[in-house]
Amino acid sequence: MIQVVTPAQIEARLYALSKEVDEAHSELVETEAEYHRIKSQYEIAMAQQRINYAQRSTPTGKNYTVQERDDHALIENKDLHVDMGIVEARVKASRANSQRIKTQVEIARSIGTSVRTSLDLA
Repeated sequence: MIQVVTPAQIEARLYALSKEVDEAHSELVETEAEYHRIKSQYEIAMAQQRINYAQRSTPTGKNYTVQERDDHALIENKDLHVDMGIVEARVKASRANSQRIKTQVEIARSIGTSVRTSLDLA
């Protein structure tokens, strides 16, 4: 069964998609700002912890290796690390949503062209 699509329906869909584009853009801007804020906090906290461990020695008296300092710093900042991963996933999801909307706009435009062509032929 073929569904008849009118130019008014296409206009309404494109109008709705334009609102979605604006919302998706705002969400992406907010999410990226949050990501960079958390990433900055994480990097500063990691640097502080690495310096702290560089200035200490192990319980046996030897100095910590670079890897040990990094591992201790990561453990000390695990919550920030998890938060950063979650926000990074939200940024990727927001970008994917923006791409999905762009694809829908292109599809609606193609349908609109097809409808206009069909009306011209009728």
